[in-house]
Amino acid sequence: MMHVDVAVIGSGPAGQKAAVQAAKAGNKVCLIEQDNLLGGACVHRGTIPSKTLRENAVTIQHMHHNAKLFDQQFNHDIEMAVLLDHVDDVLKAHNDFMEKQINRNLIVRLHGKASFTTPWELHVVRVKGKPMDVRARFIIIATGSIPRQPDNIDVDHEHIFDSDSILSMLYLPHSLTVLGGGVIASEYASIFQAIGCKVTMIDRYPMPLGFLDQDLTQCFVEAFEHHGGNWIGEKKVEKVYWDGVANVVVECEDGTKVESEKCLVAAGRIANVSQLNLPAADVELTDQQLVQVNEQLQTTQTHIFAAGDVIGPPALASTSMDQGRRATCNALGIPNSAFSDLIPMGIYGIPELSSVGLSEQQARKQFGDVMIGKAPFAEIARGQISGNLEGFVKLIADSKGERLLGVQVVGEGATELIHIGQMALIHQAHIDIFIENIFNFPTMAETYRVAALAIAGQRAAANDLY
Repeated sequence: MMHVDVAVIGSGPAGQKAAVQAAKAGNKVCLIEQDNLLGGACVHRGTIPSKTLRENAVTIQHMHHNAKLFDQQFNHDIEMAVLLDHVDDVLKAHNDFMEKQINRNLIVRLHGKASFTTPWELHVVRVKGKPMDVRARFIIIATGSIPRQPDNIDVDHEHIFDSDSILSMLYLPHSLTVLGGGVIASEYASIFQAIGCKVTMIDRYPMPLGFLDQDLTQCFVEAFEHHGGNWIGEKKVEKVYWDGVANVVVECEDGTKVESEKCLVAAGRIANVSQLNLPAADVELTDQQLVQVNEQLQTTQTHIFAAGDVIGPPALASTSMDQGRRATCNALGIPNSAFSDLIPMGIYGIPELSSVGLSEQQARKQFGDVMIGKAPFAEIARGQISGNLEGFVKLIADSKGERLLGVQVVGEGATELIHIGQMALIHQAHIDIFIENIFNFPTMAETYRVAALAIAGQRAAANDLY
């Protein structure tokens, strides 16, 4: 039996940071990963491949927009391997970096599947070599998530895909139906639409991304439909099947029927814990089948911690990294700062959407009256120069128009622009900080000044200064 101070299950963003933090604190660490490469689903089946596809989709969209500059026709029978070109290089470079970091910190890596035998011990069935038992003072669960499989849909990974298998298609389909209106559904639907695929989104809610303010989701849907997509809301899917010839058929309760070459089922993701044998460790799950943790990321066993997608929202790679590090610090008694609630949400659709702080809806509920300042990309010089006309920056301030409460951005570059607002919120800056400071011209960052000026105008009008 191997004895270690800290055993980490999973090498995704949470697991990697947890293991490195423990090793840097002078502990003997074991990192258990069932995949051949490090990084988990985030690296190999989610974040990096999908964002690589998105970059190529944006490039294709720009080529169509600037068609007069090119004398070429886009091939719609393009192989997915071409669209995902460069991703293997990115993944290999990322894996090499992580391997060097793991080796540099003398972390023992076990390639295999782990399951609990007692609250203190793990049984590891290795891919190569004999099974091994590991006993640890502290155990950190960072096994991530897997796609949720609806009971009424048979995902065969050939005609009907989930979010882990969608990029395994050999060729770009001519048509695609996306079931769902969440982050993954919205990202893939808009990306495939931009590449040239005819996409239909179907969901039971009126609009996608319902946790954002309606003006942002409206902008997203308008852009999606402007480029040829079809949004169908308030429909309950009853049946999905391949017709045995050429198409996947989606039938809704009200009789609506949609046919397409392929279908993506994006019904959310659930904690990847089925193989861990958690009852043997007396680790409890929530009603949503997530690993139950307290504010210290501690499970129902005081020496077992969990971090990342396995504990649920926000389920972002960025937050998972920080949670993994904090879980280790909490386990080992390493002083740690308070976890920030100013976490930016990034949705890599086309267009991008991002938010930090309070939404308009949340601000009105909490503070009553608020002031809103918007800066449409179409009114910014850089937006006109680059053809980046879809979207806006939205600042949410208190009723006096002084205190910044939240920032929301929709449009290309939103996930980068949001960090300006994040820094202002962290430092509790006055709204006029965006007016009194100079931005490069022409840049999309100027949207903050324009939006702040809109709030200043409302403030002046309220004070009878006009």
